[in-house]
Amino acid sequence: MPDGGEDSVIDGGFVCRAHETMGGITPQHWDACAGGDNPFVSHAFLKALEDSGSVRPETGWMPHHLVLENGAGEIAACAPLYVKSHSHGEYVFDFSWADAYQRAGGRYYPKLLCAVPFTPATGPRLLLRPDTLTPDPGAALARAMIAVAEKTGVSSLHVTFPTESQSRLLESAGFMTRMGYQYMWHNRGYGDFEDFLGDLTSRKRKAVRRERREAMADGLEVEVLTGTHITESHWDVFYRFYLNTIEDKFAHAYLTRDFFSQLGAAMAERVVLVMARQGGDYVAGALNLRGGDTLYGRYWGCDESWGCDTMHKFLHFELCYYRAIDFAIAHGLMRVEAGAQGRHKISRGYLPHPTWSAHWFGSHGFAVAVSESVSAERAAVEEDMKTLMGRSPFSAAVRSGQTALRPKED
Repeated sequence: MPDGGEDSVIDGGFVCRAHETMGGITPQHWDACAGGDNPFVSHAFLKALEDSGSVRPETGWMPHHLVLENGAGEIAACAPLYVKSHSHGEYVFDFSWADAYQRAGGRYYPKLLCAVPFTPATGPRLLLRPDTLTPDPGAALARAMIAVAEKTGVSSLHVTFPTESQSRLLESAGFMTRMGYQYMWHNRGYGDFEDFLGDLTSRKRKAVRRERREAMADGLEVEVLTGTHITESHWDVFYRFYLNTIEDKFAHAYLTRDFFSQLGAAMAERVVLVMARQGGDYVAGALNLRGGDTLYGRYWGCDESWGCDTMHKFLHFELCYYRAIDFAIAHGLMRVEAGAQGRHKISRGYLPHPTWSAHWFGSHGFAVAVSESVSAERAAVEEDMKTLMGRSPFSAAVRSGQTALRPKED
């Protein structure tokens, strides 16, 4: 395992310190850099992952968080950084790179990863205190990460799901950038769900209304829970749903049951839990986290006997997509991020939006080879997004920007 070594002074007079746990960093100092818009980079969320045992060296995630301090000993910037012994739980896939690196005789793991574990949601990764104007802490933090990678001798350093502006900053610091895409719904000033439907073509509008009716046709009731209304009994049920989904997808359950308790205790006001019940029993649920202007869809699951993917397939759309839109409109949020995969999201108003990652390799020759591959991949991604946008359910007037809101119809 790489050793972080002693504190070091980098360009601009910043002191770079590495921390093996979030618990070793004062929450107020971290959050002064993270800001309040993105819940996933908050001290509370990252600490909940560690304290619950979801993130720990035994699971292949060794925390190595970087903090930059100025001459007065104040934190000017920080980054969630991990030493990884595998590439699982990242959602920007580099398995082919690892295979090629190792076939060439190198050792790809361990590597360094700047990210939020198990969370493919765009947000800041270089967390910069806004009142630190000069010298530039963002560029200094990028250089500090590269210095750690060089000092420890890891094969590579990766930053996943940064904002587009931060991906450009990282590119200027010597990283190569990679493009992907996810699906996002945008609030165009809607007053209610009917206003949103008014922006769709007539055929798509009728289809959405039919899906919503059928989703609730079995006497289901839906609760939208947040804050103190979420209890441990809710988490018990939702964790069972989460495990059912993991099992259905033959995936790995990264999160422990305790993580959800930690999340509820530390960030209850950020949690939006959408639960469907029939009679006295919950049958399905969707977990979202609320940011400053965005609702982030994260996990979904249902009772194993309910058959959500067959008999009740529209319930998934209702809880994950339509209720999220309802919540965003009611609370004045600008967008809903629904994550990657699932082209079925397009007809429900969620359109492809670019995502980014940034990558640095210690081997120049390998970096050149990967760069060529990433360039070809980007062209394919851009073409794919263009094709998907052609399937937009929105009316021609909305797509051309000629109208802000369509009148209600049908």
